[in-house]
Parts: sequence; C-alpha cells; structure tokens
Amino acid sequence: MVNRALRAADIPTPGALAELLDAHAYLAGEGLATACFLALKMGRPLFLEGEAGVGKTELAKTLAAVLGAPLIRLQCYEGLDAAQALYDWDFARQLLHLKAAEATGATGAAEAGRLEGELYDRRFLIARPLLRALETQPSVLLVDEIDRADDEFEAFLLEVLSDFTISIPELGTVRAATPPVVVVTSNRTRDVHDALKRRCLYHWLEHPSFEREVAILRRRLPACTEALASQVAAAAGRLRAAGLVKPPGIAETLDWAEALLTLGARDLDPGLAAATLGALLKYREDQQAVLANGLLRHG
Repeated sequence: MVNRALRAADIPTPGALAELLDAHAYLAGEGLATACFLALKMGRPLFLEGEAGVGKTELAKTLAAVLGAPLIRLQCYEGLDAAQALYDWDFARQLLHLKAAEATGATGAAEAGRLEGELYDRRFLIARPLLRALETQPSVLLVDEIDRADDEFEAFLLEVLSDFTISIPELGTVRAATPPVVVVTSNRTRDVHDALKRRCLYHWLEHPSFEREVAILRRRLPACTEALASQVAAAAGRLRAAGLVKPPGIAETLDWAEALLTLGARDLDPGLAAATLGALLKYREDQQAVLANGLLRHG
C-alpha cells in the first residue's frame, strides 16, 4: 500500500533524508544522502554509477517508499527504442472496435471518418514507463542500467528529461504537471555521454566499508548475529580485492548471509560457507579460485 505522499519540501536536510531512508532499511552515507537530497530539492535527475550490486536500484525503490510514490521502472537493454519506452497502440482492441462497428452497420463514409478518429482515442493507448511517469503524480522514475541501451536511446532520453514533455501525433502533447523524481543508474559497462550526465546530479556508489556492510547486514537481516555479519562482511571484502571476474556486491552479500541463516549458521562455518557459495559468486571460475585459495577462511 502506498503511503501518504511526502514532498521534497517536507525534508529539511540531507540528514533527515538519511533517517527516512534508514527507517526503510536503506543505510545511505553522507555523500549519497546529500546527492539524493539535492536532486529532490533542485528537481534534477540523480545519476548513480557503480558496480552491480552496490544498491543503486534499491535506492530508487526505497526513495519511492519514503515519498509514498509509485516506482515506475524502465529497464534498459540493447535495442530499446522510443516506442517501447513511451507508448504503443492497442491494435487488438482497435480491431475489436472496428469489428463491433461493422456489426452495427456503421459502414458509411461519415461513419468511417468517425471510426478512424475513435481508433486513436486515449482509451486505446498503452502507456509505457516514460509516459506513465509523466502522467502519474507523484512518481519515481527509475531508468535502470542506461549503459545497456544504445546511443540513440540515450539521446532521446536526454530530450525527454530536459522538459518532461512527450508529443503524441494523434493526441497532442503530454506535459508533466509535476515532473517525476528520476533516478538513472549505470553499471559502467560503457561510458554514458557527457550531455546526459550534465543534465543530472552525479554520484558514484562505492562498495560499503566493512563497518557499513556489517550495519547493513544487521539492519536487513535481524536474525544475523554480530559475529556472522562481521565474518561475512570481512569475507566479502577479501573477495572484492581478489581480482575475481565478478566481485560480490552488497546484494550478493545479503543473499549469502540469508542463505547461511537459513541453514542455521551462527558464524561463518567453512563447510556451510562453501556449500552456499552460489548465493555469493555467480561464475564457476570465481568459485574455484576462492575455494582453492582458502579465501573463505576467517581469523
């Protein structure tokens, strides 16, 4: 259930925003809380960049919960185009409408003209994420993994974010009465153009420090003991420095700790750690290297 909408004006300081995020189990550092606060106050998109699993997408979800606004997610991928992000016409319903008109005998020239106009009525329009975000107030628009989209879509997105306006030839212009809060994320699989970054407030999201990772584990998994949280966070830190194909992010660390807890672990037992490694590492080569080099051992 969506809570009462909270306006940016209701949040006085970055610290107050950090406390609101913390109340929803997201522990934001001072830099991230400040960047997020400024994005809300200045009405600018927030561009979050960093390795996968450091909490970029989770921040957008938590921010939506804090603001009491629906989260509208546009997942980017290679080949994504404007039509898939904006709107589409419901051809099946349009065809049914035509068949219904034919059944009632509406076949004259005047009726044909009226029917043609009706086919492009708003009721036959399927709103995709960008259009839904403009029409929904308030809302949080998450443009996830923009680095996976093509350059052409990136340029189109910049145009939309510049004035929060979309032109639909058959219906006219749709303009957001209140622009959505926008969070754009990138895993940096490729460089995003400077023009888009200039439109946004930028923040690089690091892997958490040992202390913060322990706090996140205890906050998100109340059953996790201090000993287990500390040992899991220490192991994750060692793995991130081990030159793996895909080092674990905080998302994987949480999954690993939850898997260990599910099996009844109170501390990082080597046998359980090895048995649950698939929750932490997603490449066979990484798992083999970790086990061969004893990187799960603590002490």
